Amino acid sequence: VSAVDLLTAVWNAYPESEKFPVVGGSLDKPVDDAPGTFPVDDADNLDYMLHFPADKADLIDDAASLTHMMNANSFTCGVFHVKNSADVSVVTDALRQNVQNTQWMCGFPDKLVIFTYDQYVVSLYGDEELVNTFRDKFTATYSDSTIAYDEAIL
Repeated sequence: VSAVDLLTAVWNAYPESEKFPVVGGSLDKPVDDAPGTFPVDDADNLDYMLHFPADKADLIDDAASLTHMMNANSFTCGVFHVKNSADVSVVTDALRQNVQNTQWMCGFPDKLVIFTYDQYVVSLYGDEELVNTFRDKFTATYSDSTIAYDEAIL
């Protein structure tokens, strides 16, 4: 399974009535209305678009994203495959710290949730209702996932 496969399975669990306008992938290779693969070789872009800490980019080898098309701070989700299982908690904690320490410019996300699933770390933040719905769909789709953080953004 790849990062984009994992994210696609959760997005496909949404009924049409609950879906919202999204774009996946990166700025150079966007995917309309679906998750997309995100290049892991551009640490600055990982940090800018998904708040993945640039100094930890060498710990991952696959990524995918799904973002609200109108406002990234309403919903942004990144899925990251960690090369070494021993580094999952390092990535999880660094991601949380990076999101929580962000100086938000346009709109303020309400909530942050970070999951771990096998060697994947899944980070999502945004509007509380959108985040909670995705969290519930994710845990229903991947029942053996673990929620590392589920908290308000301060």
